[in-house]
Amino acid sequence: MLVALAACGGKSYCEKSAEWFACGEEVEFTDEELADCEEALELDGRLITESDRILEALEQNFGPLGSYLNDPQLQPLRQLERQLFRAWCQWLCSPSAGADDSRPRQQFRQRANAVEQALAAGGGPFFQGAELGTADLIFVPFMERMNASLAYYKGYLLRREHPAIERWFAALERRPSYLGSQSDFHTHAHDLPPQLGGCQASGDPEQQNLAARIDRGPWPIAAAGQADPETSQPEPADAALVAIQRLVKHREPLLARQPQATESFDLALRCALTWLATGTPLPPPAGTAAALRALRDRISVPRDMPLHAARKLRQALESTALLDPADPGASGPPIPSQHRRDQDRQAFLAAARSGALAGAPAGTIWG
Repeated sequence: MLVALAACGGKSYCEKSAEWFACGEEVEFTDEELADCEEALELDGRLITESDRILEALEQNFGPLGSYLNDPQLQPLRQLERQLFRAWCQWLCSPSAGADDSRPRQQFRQRANAVEQALAAGGGPFFQGAELGTADLIFVPFMERMNASLAYYKGYLLRREHPAIERWFAALERRPSYLGSQSDFHTHAHDLPPQLGGCQASGDPEQQNLAARIDRGPWPIAAAGQADPETSQPEPADAALVAIQRLVKHREPLLARQPQATESFDLALRCALTWLATGTPLPPPAGTAAALRALRDRISVPRDMPLHAARKLRQALESTALLDPADPGASGPPIPSQHRRDQDRQAFLAAARSGALAGAPAGTIWG
């Protein structure tokens, strides 16, 4: 994400990104896939895989975005980002459901308030004024994860609780380069447990309601009349078409992942796409609800498609699954919390190598 945001300064470079399976896995890079790292940059034939080193390389080649990464004036903000990160981890990863979490909650709120004060001191909406700068790149990766994970596991809506942080996110979302890298609540909430060693849900009714809406919709998850906590951007007119294009383009690898029910799953996907394109509900073949929900749960943003397109597709898959004449309540396999190897890319890599996915980047669920 840091790399994609750096493009806001009008700089150009070759970027590759990959999913992060879990901490501790052996890292191996090839020309076709970059695995087990969060940020990666290929610049002048050199592969760089750590956030600070990426920013330093971009600064050396294209100049800084405002302050240099090692500017002494930037150090208080870097320290604040680490303090916020620690407070987030302490709250997110403990305590367990039913335990008193008032202290870690208050500690996080205090650090988030300090972030709001720093934004105000800089003149806003960004940390160093009206223009995106290096400080913003430092905060974005985990602030986005905080926004998603605290909603899912604690029922805490960061952007609603902290107006200056909401304005900061909204300013980011006016930049096309950020929208191209922005993830969503569902993707972050289910990718984080393997990375952090587990995330603890508070278990209170508000948290359970938010988690259920993030998982199953309807989307957007905000109640009527309330601001969308995931994004300030309205749904693009072509969101459904983008989702349809991605599904159709990668139809063959998707079917290959359902070898026991290829024909019926194909028909179920056609029903979902018909709903998405026309709004016409069509019952899928009996017994396909679980497969439709398995796909719904494994759409990754932005790897597979943008946020609003993913919402449209998830809703179409869920609405179609509810019409299954045999078992409309059937669930797909649960999303694992110890790893994300359920995101098996082999069928897509094979299709890419064979030319079946011409023009599609290798190494993702959708190509």
